[in-house]
Amino acid sequence: MVTTDALDRTGDAPLRGRRSPLASIGLHATLAVASVIAVFPVLWVFLTSLKPAKYATTTDFFRETTFANYTDLLENTEFLSWFGNSLLVAGLTTLLGVFIASTTGYAVSRFRFPGKRGLMWTLLITQMFPVAVLIVPIYNIMSSMGLLNQPAGLVITYLTIAVPFCAWMMKGFFDTIPREIDESGQVDGLTPFGTFWRLILPLAKPGIAVTAFYSFITAWGEVAYASAFMVGDENLTLAGGLQKFVNQYGAQWGPMTAASVLIAIPAALVFLVAQRHLVTGMSAGAVKG
Repeated sequence: MVTTDALDRTGDAPLRGRRSPLASIGLHATLAVASVIAVFPVLWVFLTSLKPAKYATTTDFFRETTFANYTDLLENTEFLSWFGNSLLVAGLTTLLGVFIASTTGYAVSRFRFPGKRGLMWTLLITQMFPVAVLIVPIYNIMSSMGLLNQPAGLVITYLTIAVPFCAWMMKGFFDTIPREIDESGQVDGLTPFGTFWRLILPLAKPGIAVTAFYSFITAWGEVAYASAFMVGDENLTLAGGLQKFVNQYGAQWGPMTAASVLIAIPAALVFLVAQRHLVTGMSAGAVKG
């Protein structure tokens, strides 16, 4: 029973859910500080990219603003080649990652087959190994297959990172879709793949969005494999190309920060396209394992 003290002045609603003015101010101040901390590094990189080289390490926010770093980056380096290589690798990784993770997740969710438990354990265990442990054996495998310094080698490598996690997530997402939909597809004469493609996949857009985003980011921002497997300026991806601006005597902060800003744009665009599905897809994929 709600007492008189627990009601507001009109007697209509309890006061228990209301914050005091001091608590509200503290909450908003905390959120404002957290936002500044999150945005400041990105803003600082952007502002540094607009400074001449001699002022790159100064603490001034604005100092002789110029776009010379961007023009120098685009005209005097292989940045566009690096960008194209990264776009090719990330695009293929995303397309193949979505297809493989979706079909694998659906098969594990819906069918019983020999080796199913072993497959699930394999997907889980492969996520436990750090890059430092895997880079040498994967390098040897790629070398024996003639895939070093080839975009296909990086795509295969990135799929080994993205697919296990995404397949587990997609399996959990498919578990939330009623099996009656599969049965209705079978009644209509669809094959298992036809049911998956025409009925189930359209309902899995949130999970696909998360899979696509994770696969793209995995390939777009990875450094260790890209640096080890690719040589030659024309073959480097963006991650490897950025290392060209760092040497034993210092760093070329102007071109590096300009490149960082340009690199962030595709990732931001992919996030904006997928963001409305991300929370739904990740939470749905975590319902069942």
